[in-house]
Amino acid sequence: MNAPRTPLVEMRDISLAFGGIHAVERASIDLYDGEVMALVGHNGAGKSTLIKILSGAYQRDSGTIFVRGEEATIANPRDAKKYGIETIYQTLALADNVDTAANLFLGRELRTRWGTLDDIAMEAQARTVMSRLNPHFQRFKDPVKALSGGQRQSVAIARAILFNAQILVMDEPTAALGPQEAAQVGELVEQLKARGIGIFLISHDIHDVFDLANRICAMKNGRVVGTARVADVTKDEVLGMIILGKRPPGAIAGPGAIERAANATRSE
Repeated sequence: MNAPRTPLVEMRDISLAFGGIHAVERASIDLYDGEVMALVGHNGAGKSTLIKILSGAYQRDSGTIFVRGEEATIANPRDAKKYGIETIYQTLALADNVDTAANLFLGRELRTRWGTLDDIAMEAQARTVMSRLNPHFQRFKDPVKALSGGQRQSVAIARAILFNAQILVMDEPTAALGPQEAAQVGELVEQLKARGIGIFLISHDIHDVFDLANRICAMKNGRVVGTARVADVTKDEVLGMIILGKRPPGAIAGPGAIERAANATRSE
């Protein structure tokens, strides 16, 4: 029997209340390297709050976070970055009036030995990382406000992986994109998976979820309804988890769904 894999991230029994209202209640979820875990649920279900706890934006009331099997202390976004956790918000948080290299190094600029900005070195590194991520990208000198939605996503992702992110949170990455640009984002996600990067995908688009994710975690009223491999559930069953809080036979409560499903298959 194969030894169980260690999750890249495990959030165990996480709870957070705002003024007596439980935004997240004893929620557990895990993520393995090279996979996409989609978080789905209505607005207010708790998925964004859970991820903001991982990214250091919120402080949990209780529960434990593990990164590669070791307990992690995440009190702020800087701590999260130390563990290789980067978040790409729906707004992308790009500086529209400057070019790609300036965005990639925003707040972490390279300088020459004389203390001036090393524009040449920053552009060279920008070209290197973008050539791996999006080989067709050529608009390095243009301000990012002139780029398409898919190209802007490329810049935001490149900024995260340039500084060795291993855990990526993507918030509605295809929102407001056309089919061609959404397909481009899908290609970027596949490249990230191939590099062993684990991705938490927050999305309201059930079609995106089934196209991009390996597993799905559905939340309702701050609780995890169930976690399942995409191959084990239908879209209707996922909608049933989101709307009714009903866990189908192919879903498992809590983390470890992929490992327990694999062990069950081996034991048959």
